[in-house]
Amino acid sequence: MSAGEEVRSFRDLKLYQMLCELHLRVCEVSRRFPQFETYELGSQLRRASNSIPANIAEGSGNKHLPIYLEALNRALGELRETLHHLLMAHRKGYLTGDEYSDLCGQYESCARMIKALERSLLSRSGVAASRGSP
Repeated sequence: MSAGEEVRSFRDLKLYQMLCELHLRVCEVSRRFPQFETYELGSQLRRASNSIPANIAEGSGNKHLPIYLEALNRALGELRETLHHLLMAHRKGYLTGDEYSDLCGQYESCARMIKALERSLLSRSGVAASRGSP
């Protein structure tokens, strides 16, 4: 999707697309975790990373701004949870330093995009964009 094209669906959002790709990457790396972590850290990591784009999708279809903003806030919460699980995976030796840094950097970039989307929605609605950081 190039600049200026109309967003017709959450699927058109670059943010949503990036988060889906990140989730697939997280699924791939979590398959290397020890078997005893399959339903522990691996499952928690996969669920949190999948919930981020799911919340974007859920909120985007709602015409009521407060509900959309709440979905973005939930997405940021899941993103922070994902960062925590990535840290634990790295500290347990399941992710290399490079993998950990790369994934965290991409998730942090997505967090900035979520916050920018929130600011854009607020400014278009005429609501003061001085809300606290989620």
